[in-house]
Amino acid sequence: MSFEQPSEYSTFGHPERTDRFHSIDPVLFLFAKTRLLAFILSSFKHRPPLETKIRRAPSKQTNIRTSDLSGIPSSERRPQEKNMASIPKVSREITETTQESLTGGAKDDDAPGSNTSDPSSETPDTPDTQIAPAKRDWRFWALLVSISLTGLLTALEATITSTALPSIVNDLGGGHLYIWVVNGYLFAMTAMQPLYGQLANVFGRRWPMLIATALFVLGSGVCGGASNIQTLIVGRIIQGIGASGTTVLTETIICDVVPLRERGKFLAIVMGMIFLGTALGPFFAGLIVQYSTWRWTFYLALPVGGAALLALFFFLNVRYQKETNLATRISTIDWTGSVIFIAAITSVLLALSWAGVLYPWPSYNVLVPLLVGMAGLAGFFIFEQSRFAPNPTIPLHLFSNRTSLSVLFMTFFHGIITIWQLYFMPVYFQGVLGSSPSTSGLQILATVFGIMPGAGIGGAVMSKLGRYKPIHYVAWAVTLVGLGLFTLLDRNSSTGDWIGFQIVYAMGTGMLFPTLLPALLAPLSESDTALATATWSFVRSFGMVWGTAVPASIFNTRSDKLAAKLIQDTTLRAKISEGQAYEHATSAFLGTLSPDARVQVTQLFVQSLRQTWLVSLAFAAIGFLCVYLEKEVPMRSELETKYGMEEKQKRKASKA
Repeated sequence: MSFEQPSEYSTFGHPERTDRFHSIDPVLFLFAKTRLLAFILSSFKHRPPLETKIRRAPSKQTNIRTSDLSGIPSSERRPQEKNMASIPKVSREITETTQESLTGGAKDDDAPGSNTSDPSSETPDTPDTQIAPAKRDWRFWALLVSISLTGLLTALEATITSTALPSIVNDLGGGHLYIWVVNGYLFAMTAMQPLYGQLANVFGRRWPMLIATALFVLGSGVCGGASNIQTLIVGRIIQGIGASGTTVLTETIICDVVPLRERGKFLAIVMGMIFLGTALGPFFAGLIVQYSTWRWTFYLALPVGGAALLALFFFLNVRYQKETNLATRISTIDWTGSVIFIAAITSVLLALSWAGVLYPWPSYNVLVPLLVGMAGLAGFFIFEQSRFAPNPTIPLHLFSNRTSLSVLFMTFFHGIITIWQLYFMPVYFQGVLGSSPSTSGLQILATVFGIMPGAGIGGAVMSKLGRYKPIHYVAWAVTLVGLGLFTLLDRNSSTGDWIGFQIVYAMGTGMLFPTLLPALLAPLSESDTALATATWSFVRSFGMVWGTAVPASIFNTRSDKLAAKLIQDTTLRAKISEGQAYEHATSAFLGTLSPDARVQVTQLFVQSLRQTWLVSLAFAAIGFLCVYLEKEVPMRSELETKYGMEEKQKRKASKA
């Protein structure tokens, strides 16, 4: 029996060519023709190939492969199954050859699992397949609440010191060391994230998460009881190490217990809580400092963190296979690569924290640590490819397909503009409108109330359609519109203006929060989840560091140029020149000025802010262009992981 495979489009509707099908079993002919028609229709809809439907567990309407019928008695099979089982072996082989040809044959670099070492991994469902939502018991929801609470707390502590810092320095002293109260936390949180990805793979998710949460609570206690600035900085570093782990593992655990296609909905909840904590930190700090002592900005984490730790202890029960002894597991960690990475990234972060704030960008104080850090990162990636790193901290195959690579770039730019807006809208509220810090914290809530529904919409639409690329196009476009609207703000703008503009921006950027990570993981294997999530989390945090350094430098540089034109008083001009404009953009400073001088200064702030918003548009535009590089990889609708919830596995075993 001979069979010549027809082309994708030319065969359909030509009797002289379909004659070749009639020498094959009639059931096979019907199967091939049906799949061909479905493929053509799906092509007009711009859907991913139908191969994934064939290779998944069948529904009542799905043709069934005979390999799926093993162990089922003939009497118990449906008619369709009996017909498939009756197809001769040769015909079945031709069927599989036919379906591969109908779906394009060649394997895409961005196909799920194509760049991993697991060749047996199945291709996930296509986006047009409707997935019935899984039934989840109360343990799942208790776990979701626990990790959401942990994310809220760590995000809150990341920004709560921004308002309380003057009171802290006034009480403890410390001079120039005060900057490390903020930087110590951010540096530790950013630099340790890739290492936590490895720890999660080697030791499972449960104990690294519990230890990270405990470290965070311990650091909070050290900070609250600090009697000098040095002790406070040590406590903040401990906090940052703990926050690094909770940030990575919160997202990793969601990926472990929820299939890829459904993750957007639950990531929207967790990330919405994280952003809520980030935005509310300065507001709560203002209230605490006004009505109590600054120490409660840290003591607040003790009861909340303790409750989260207790909940995690009881509800974070996920599978973990101990394949080797403790010594062997410890030896598999890439300690050398982690040390190189932490040292290099700390040098870069140090340069970025100084640039445009303590020292000008072209100064050696900025350039030397920046260049040393960049050279260290280059050395790190070279080391990761060598034979000395059999288990790399950041595997380079994570960057080997254009979808994951473009998502990482988008994540970087998203991190930049997220913190950019969060830091510079308060500059507008305080430096232009004259709002107090606590009032400014209330005014920024418009962004929070826009991001949370935006994240919910993005996650829900992605789960429903199984597609992320259209969402990314829309999200970046709306974000660009919102950032453009910010350039229109001045001291005469109405309340409706700055509320509405924030909501537009927040809806756009909010849709990106829960949809970037699933897009990164779509072309990767589930075994890459922890390391890929840690890398993604680091890239996001690294972008946020740039999102504070770059706009501050732009704002101060623009203010220096405008001061000579707009500020008439030489003494006042000196106060806001040479990189001092950003620190003086407060309502307290405006209150010391005469009416004429206040008009001049607010005008300077308005024009400087306009320049920063214009530059932020460029970063968002690059993010928009990165969407073009993405491929719409089908999203897996089945959970394939060895780290799922233990209860589910036990129930399955008991039923068997």
